[in-house]
Amino acid sequence: MDFKKFSKLIMIEQTFFALPFALIGVLFAGGGTVMTWVWVIVALAAARTAGMSFNRVIDAKIDAKNPRTSDRPVPKGDVRPAVVWITACLSSILLIGASFMLNNLCFYLSFPAVFMLFTYSYFKRFSASSHFYLGLVEAAAPIGGYIAVTGEFTRVPFVLGCIIMAWIAGLDIVYAIQDMEFDVKENLYSMPVRLGKKRALIISTACYLVSILAMIYAGFLTHKTLPYWTAVVLVGIIFFYQQRLARNKNITWAIKNFFKVNIYISPILFFGTLTDLFIGKIL
Repeated sequence: MDFKKFSKLIMIEQTFFALPFALIGVLFAGGGTVMTWVWVIVALAAARTAGMSFNRVIDAKIDAKNPRTSDRPVPKGDVRPAVVWITACLSSILLIGASFMLNNLCFYLSFPAVFMLFTYSYFKRFSASSHFYLGLVEAAAPIGGYIAVTGEFTRVPFVLGCIIMAWIAGLDIVYAIQDMEFDVKENLYSMPVRLGKKRALIISTACYLVSILAMIYAGFLTHKTLPYWTAVVLVGIIFFYQQRLARNKNITWAIKNFFKVNIYISPILFFGTLTDLFIGKIL
């Protein structure tokens, strides 16, 4: 499997999009050491690769039937399923190994993390809560990043996890709107299918609101300053714009633009938190 096919398989650009999730957790815990950053980055990259590989190979038959996803590498025949399974398993082992290099708690938690990465793709076959399960999987990044530094549970990492879980769930509900007809035909579950588009969008908006409130709570809980609060305001503006886009009648156009602005959210939060930490250390 060449790099181009590998990149398309795991959507490597989404790894860069997700990386700030984990690093925000590291920053909220005080920054950690250089090696902490290295192993957190390795763990996050391995987790993304494992999760996307599991998803692509488990959903291959479904993807082949959906015109929107039929050109993905596995259903198209560009990559053999066996190779994807091997990639997923090796990435899972790398995730566990990187977690071991961080601390005992990260190592113990890496096993349920792998389990969640594997099982996510099955959820939409029996439950509309799949959006929230995906959010929970993604929430493991900031929680893991925080624990990588501290080696213990506190309230802060769970608040950070709530930020990501609610945001990703709200985003995924909007994303699922474009597949409503296909999901009904294939007996797949989603909030838009179960509740209809209008009520699903209300749930998505509520998720975004919870995410913003969790950002505010995390800021007060850790005594954040102007750079962090500026980032929260900017994210709030993007959230508002995304929800307006989601209500556009041309859902294909709306989702395309929805994700164009979505890529700015995690970097904005990351740099806001990083700047806050830098200023705090100077003062």
